[in-house]
Amino acid sequence: MKPKRLIIKTVSQKYSIVIGPNLILNISKTMRKYLNDFDKCLFIVDRKVPKKFIISIKKSFQNKNIFFQYFTMNEKNKNLKTINKILKILLVKNFSRKDCLITVGGGITGDVGGFAASLFKRGLQFINIPTTLLSQVDSSVGGKTGVNTKYGKNLIGSFYQPHLVISDTNFLKTLPSREIICGYAEILKHALIANKKFFKFLDKNYLKILKLQTPFLENAIYESCKIKKNVVEKDENEKDFRKILNFGHTFAHAFEATLGYSKKLNHGEAVLLGMYIALSFSNKNKILKRIEYSLIVDHFIKSSLPSNIKKFFSKKDINKILSFMQKDKKNISKKINLILLKSIGLPIINNNYKINYIKSFLKKELNN
Repeated sequence: MKPKRLIIKTVSQKYSIVIGPNLILNISKTMRKYLNDFDKCLFIVDRKVPKKFIISIKKSFQNKNIFFQYFTMNEKNKNLKTINKILKILLVKNFSRKDCLITVGGGITGDVGGFAASLFKRGLQFINIPTTLLSQVDSSVGGKTGVNTKYGKNLIGSFYQPHLVISDTNFLKTLPSREIICGYAEILKHALIANKKFFKFLDKNYLKILKLQTPFLENAIYESCKIKKNVVEKDENEKDFRKILNFGHTFAHAFEATLGYSKKLNHGEAVLLGMYIALSFSNKNKILKRIEYSLIVDHFIKSSLPSNIKKFFSKKDINKILSFMQKDKKNISKKINLILLKSIGLPIINNNYKINYIKSFLKKELNN
């Protein structure tokens, strides 16, 4: 299959996203095609990435001046301590701004590596090789980088666009089904906020996508990235319009933080729960019509997507959830800002609600 290519043009950077199988077999050649010249490369690799892929990367570069550093990447290690380790390597190896930092892993790896790249000498070339479906359709596009603190998720970071994204779909064949559903969450989100035709495509072909069938998988990744590209190009630094990409995430991030970023609920599952709750909130506040609400709920049911908040939380968790929701970056007052859905393809931003109102809503959701 011929690789698909998207070109992202933001104020700060123009770069390509290349999507398809077997892309890392000639990664050195691909990088030379799309990047400025470079002498050294530091690969930041998640230890979960199968060794066969790293062997292929090394073969592609052969005798080039490359270095590999392996990390256990998870939400708890997504912190400034890890950033400092990466910066120390770049300093000791005397990297220059024209050299490359390359991440090989999921969204956490890309977020951490991209943040380190933005800090080192105020920015060196950054290449993202996302290895999960979630990172290929979401975090690899748009330039958001950052780390977590005890106060919340992604509260320290920067906007730093990659110089190249290589999405090799062969990586996805090594993932458990739970990780595929995790990525499907963002694909579904993009359809819901931007394209009803794409939602209908997903509603018809979700089984083929979840089973990683070609060309349905590649088409879903491409269309999902295209939606995010269009949003990011209009609002690179999330001043206003880009907030639509946070649909479901105000709840989702609070769910994750409340559980201490436990393996019990991964990011994609939290996003699915967050979207489901945001859809319910939209419907009960007469923003989203019942007919479209039912259409989306039906998709959740037949796709067996996580939707039951009561499996993870009880009423005693509500105050903790609300505490994390209050720390969300979109909030500019004591109220909580939610991204809601008016219809499929039509989100609305800057919906501010009092904490007690959302508390009452969550109580009812957990009572149902």
